[in-house]
Amino acid sequence: MVAHPDDETLWAGGAILLHPQWRCSVYTLCRASDPDRAPRFYRALERLGASGRMADLDDSPQQTPLAKAQVEQTVVEVVGGARFDLLITHSPLGEYTRNRRHEEVAKAVTALWQQGRILADALWLFAYDGSNRLRRPGAIADADVTVTLSPAIWHEKCRIIHDIYGFAADSWEAQIVPRVEAFWRFQSPEDLGRWPLMHRVRSESRHPITASGLRRGHRQ
Repeated sequence: MVAHPDDETLWAGGAILLHPQWRCSVYTLCRASDPDRAPRFYRALERLGASGRMADLDDSPQQTPLAKAQVEQTVVEVVGGARFDLLITHSPLGEYTRNRRHEEVAKAVTALWQQGRILADALWLFAYDGSNRLRRPGAIADADVTVTLSPAIWHEKCRIIHDIYGFAADSWEAQIVPRVEAFWRFQSPEDLGRWPLMHRVRSESRHPITASGLRRGHRQ
């Protein structure tokens, strides 16, 4: 579950490519009416061996905040009652400072999972950090799951970003394609509720925040 077409490839494309046995569905909450990006999204899914659906939340450059209820309802509608073995989405901090839509999608999905309105046996959140724009976003080294992609898998991710999504070689998107993918892992909504980051998000949601220095702490 991602905010934009290309997020699935940037932040989890390697995980999808490494597991061709998965019956993977990708949902994006923005750009369904974009005549350029929407068809590229479905072409990317073909390359990833996945199916998917799109919604059309506002994605204007101003990043006007969306109502929490609107984002949650859109997630529920696009999922359509499916149950998942594993659900992967954004971190409530986003992957860099700052993309409001990433944060809103993460907060909606985590809230719905905790409420039992999205059914999944496990939840993974992207674990990347850009240190408040001091560097390109990269994997958080002590995340629960980290995978260093082989050159072949990483180059395939790069080809999807460049050849299918059409980002030039010198674009920000093409330059930040992670070679290491990382995720925070939760086995239950209760586990997520004990995560210290969730308390930070609630108290600091009006300010840019960074995941630097977070530790797993209570989790094994």
